[in-house]
Amino acid sequence: MITNEGRVQAAFDSGVFVLKLCGDVRLTLCATLDTQAQQLARTPGLQSLIIDLREATNVDSTALGFLAKVAMAVKDRILYKPTIVVNNPDVQRMLEVMGFAQYFAMVEAPLTETSELSDLPEIPADMEEMRKRILEAHRILMRMSEHNREEFQPLVEMLEGQETSHTDKH
Repeated sequence: MITNEGRVQAAFDSGVFVLKLCGDVRLTLCATLDTQAQQLARTPGLQSLIIDLREATNVDSTALGFLAKVAMAVKDRILYKPTIVVNNPDVQRMLEVMGFAQYFAMVEAPLTETSELSDLPEIPADMEEMRKRILEAHRILMRMSEHNREEFQPLVEMLEGQETSHTDKH
């Protein structure tokens, strides 16, 4: 059996930032996506953001939460909604159900193909960081729609219950 290892690739070309997700994109890639969201929020000259999901076979809810975070990180800095390129009907349906259509323009093919995409290094995260990121991702998703709020409430409550006692409460 071939494992369809998830990968994140990126390119920045004349104001257009492309983030491409390939394969099975799961919470293991969240540290990478989170770092990217933070970098994008500071990228000078950013004009548009394209998230290419055409080669993604699966995107788990944690990864989706970080895609939403990426979009929110740039929404005040770019003119148009970030674009998601998606041609897999299952992935598209999932995005619509989760309320992504409010935050992203969804297209089946990009206007232009990006020339050079480079693999982003996978940033390792320990269990506690991972738990915090999963929690953050699902809190973001819960803010996006009522459906998500109902769907992820139990998970968020469970993760909040796992918070270590020395964590400061906000």
